[in-house]
Amino acid sequence: MPRPPLPRGPRAAAAVVVVVVVVALVALSSATAPAAAEEVGCVTTAWRLFGADHRICIEAFDDPEIINVTCHLSQARTGGIAGSFGLAEDPSLFAIACRQIGPIRLPAGLDDEETVFSAGTSPMFKQTRVVRIFDRKRGTLIYLAYSTKLIEGSPMNSISTVPIMPWPEAPAAPAGQ
Repeated sequence: MPRPPLPRGPRAAAAVVVVVVVVALVALSSATAPAAAEEVGCVTTAWRLFGADHRICIEAFDDPEIINVTCHLSQARTGGIAGSFGLAEDPSLFAIACRQIGPIRLPAGLDDEETVFSAGTSPMFKQTRVVRIFDRKRGTLIYLAYSTKLIEGSPMNSISTVPIMPWPEAPAAPAGQ
């Protein structure tokens, strides 16, 4: 049995665009959003006559799934005129340190691997990502920061580990204080 012809014309094209947009929005809303970072501070590494200076900036973010784990990510930022307009590619130079800052309670059904942070470092799709990997055998959360751009055959990366430890209760204040 022959298939009926597909609709053509501007209305059919608009319908296809609407379907694609709806599917994309549903996919994005169902995924766990990586954490948003806040800039803690920056230091200048090279002064530029025109445009922004080259800098190393430190950002902090909390793991969106694990309460009481905070990570600090330092990253090189390209200055100059292109860097001032967000058109420069930042180098894949970064470091990460994550720490337990309070009692950790793991959520039920925690994935063994999950992206917890992502930031663009180039107008051409290069990103720095942080993935949490749960080492169940050792009771440790591993945070792997890496660049999505391959450099000389392998991505630049840095790790930090957070062993899940009991958190001491705060001592009670003496009476009368």
